[in-house]
Amino acid sequence: MISHWIFGSGLLTAGDWFSLFLHFTVLSLLAIGGAITTAPDMQRFIVRDHGWLTDAQFTASVALAQAAPGPNVLFVAVIGFNIGGLLGVVATMAGTLLPSTTLALAATRYGERNRQAPGLRAFTTGMAPVTIGLLLSTSWILLEPTRGHWGSAVLVALTLLVMLRTRYSPLWPICAGAIAGVAGWV
Repeated sequence: MISHWIFGSGLLTAGDWFSLFLHFTVLSLLAIGGAITTAPDMQRFIVRDHGWLTDAQFTASVALAQAAPGPNVLFVAVIGFNIGGLLGVVATMAGTLLPSTTLALAATRYGERNRQAPGLRAFTTGMAPVTIGLLLSTSWILLEPTRGHWGSAVLVALTLLVMLRTRYSPLWPICAGAIAGVAGWV
């Protein structure tokens, strides 16, 4: 029982562990707007390419972690745990945190020294549409299990409308989504 908790199902080889760590390392460097923006590629790698989780397990892992208090990146730990216990958590979290933390530290120091540089200002302005696009692709992937259900489409449209047109807290659409899910509307 304890070994299952630490090592998961034991179906992953040493090469699989390294591949998991390496993939999350690469995704860490692409995570513009946070780790959640790389969820579509995580899903492709974990569900489609390797079959370590099902679509439903992947989506449930993300939803569970997003509902819990704490940093947004916790979904990576839940996915890692569902793949391979505590060893999966170490592989996914180390892969996610090491490169991005190092890069963020270096970029922050550079940005502080060159705050008014036109190139740096242009770069930060240009990253906004990239971040929005990545978040939309993440939403598309996470909605896959409910695609074709009218309630999901309506909820997404209403959430987008509320976020673009009002200054309401994002917690209200999240609560609406939770209620819709419990009621079986999505």
